[in-house]
Amino acid sequence: MCQLFGYSGNADIKLNSLLTEFYSHSDRHPNGWGLAVLSGDHANIEREVLSAEKSAYLKERLKDKIASPVVLAHIRYATIGNVELRNCHPFTAFDSDGRRWTLIHNGTIFDYEPMDEYVRRQHGDTDSERILLYLIDKINEERNKKGRPLDERERFEILDELIGSISVGNKLNLLIYDGSLLYAHSNLKGSLYYHQGKCGVLFSTEPLINSSVIYGDGHPGEKRFGKEDWKEVPITTLIAYKDEKLVYSGTVHGNEYHEDIEAVNHLYLAYSNL
Repeated sequence: MCQLFGYSGNADIKLNSLLTEFYSHSDRHPNGWGLAVLSGDHANIEREVLSAEKSAYLKERLKDKIASPVVLAHIRYATIGNVELRNCHPFTAFDSDGRRWTLIHNGTIFDYEPMDEYVRRQHGDTDSERILLYLIDKINEERNKKGRPLDERERFEILDELIGSISVGNKLNLLIYDGSLLYAHSNLKGSLYYHQGKCGVLFSTEPLINSSVIYGDGHPGEKRFGKEDWKEVPITTLIAYKDEKLVYSGTVHGNEYHEDIEAVNHLYLAYSNL
């Protein structure tokens, strides 16, 4: 499938070592890479449709300090969607109030009828992009009902309900940033981990164990990582962080995904027009 990396917290932390290790996994996920450096509605999103380990640009990019309140990174193993730039994560779009939403996804949507219409509206052809468009439409619908922008809790509650519904029979590992909250969700055991540090929270599909972060003036020093520093994200529960703090934890929906090789192969054939 794909791999995810995320950070939310104090911007004065250098993430380059962690990102270098994360992108080194692209030998197994070679179909594109992406990086989003985020702060509120500001976003610097970079993507290439080649393996991260083969990208001369990314090699040079990682020589510059990468530090921001929120950072998302993705390496792609193509399942649904061709190997094209338009199908590389992160995906980003705005709601009707001008709030930017940015999403990365590891998983597969095998069947979720409410998202079918977005095949005609999306720029690429991934199920991941359809998730983002669907969520934003539902945010807009609720905003229109209330006649005002939604607050943090209202946005969280909408995503909590929707992600619980989408996750039935589908693999849905997500990191989403809405300009204020970083949402995380997993419904497959052993497929998303986190580290709660003094200045922020880190997420990764696999524990990053040969890396470090460099703290700035607020918390000077360096933190080196081992496997013991990472814990598994609680599955089948949407959580949300604001800066370094866990601020919302949703319903335990119980829709755990179990790998189904036959279903995956059937879907690959369908999308290969075979």
